[in-house]
Amino acid sequence: MSATTVTESSSTAPVPARPGHPRYEVTGRRVLRSEWAKLWSLRSTWITLGLGLLFLVGFGVIAAVHYHAEYTSGRPMYRESANATALSLSLFGTNFAQLAVGVLGVLVAAGEYSTGMIRSTLAAVPRRLPVLWSKAAVSGLVTLAVATVGIVIAFLIAGGMLSGTPAALSLSHAGVARSLLAAAVYLGLVAVIGVALGALLRSVAGGIAVLVASLMLVPGLVSLLPTSWQDGISKYLPSNAGASMYALTHDTTSLSPAAGLLVFLGWTVLALAGAGYRLMRTDA
Repeated sequence: MSATTVTESSSTAPVPARPGHPRYEVTGRRVLRSEWAKLWSLRSTWITLGLGLLFLVGFGVIAAVHYHAEYTSGRPMYRESANATALSLSLFGTNFAQLAVGVLGVLVAAGEYSTGMIRSTLAAVPRRLPVLWSKAAVSGLVTLAVATVGIVIAFLIAGGMLSGTPAALSLSHAGVARSLLAAAVYLGLVAVIGVALGALLRSVAGGIAVLVASLMLVPGLVSLLPTSWQDGISKYLPSNAGASMYALTHDTTSLSPAAGLLVFLGWTVLALAGAGYRLMRTDA
């Protein structure tokens, strides 16, 4: 009888539930962490950021060396050199660095389309838009940090070389610190525009081509227009509006730093809006 009782009790004993896999909720913070990890896993990130830093410091120092050699030569200086300052010379590499950081942004977004990894990314984040915002935020902030370091180094070296010349400026001079920070912000926004173009066009070659055209080729084409048209169009182009952000002075042909920032932010928002619309409306 005791054996029967043991058998019945063992057969009716509850079976312990198997522990299931933990369920992870998709949050903005986790998407950011994912994009951060992917950014630093790419070799192109190190190459483009390294080139951007090299362009900022290298061309800034080269411009300062050229000015110093021209000033001490005893010959009359060219008009462009005579109006130069330590700030404008140290920021000479910005025009080249913008291409490097812009390419970084394009690769961050369009690179996943070329490899097909975007399908896995969007499967993990079905709402899609957080992926775009996270890519833009990570690329922009990393570029901002690297650009700030490069710009400050270039200015300190150039400022030391040009001490005692008409171009000499220091960080305490009115507007200098603002211009240096604005230049770094400009490069950060260029990286964000690169992300937007990469997500919009979904092609590395296409994104880079449009980036180069908008920053370098279009201003040259506008310069061929009649003067009255140039004055009304040129200053609102992305590269010219961005240059006015970190200019120490401005005239009637250029925007004020605040207006330049607003215009360039407008271009950035427009590019992100186009990328977001296509991301939501079409399949990967």
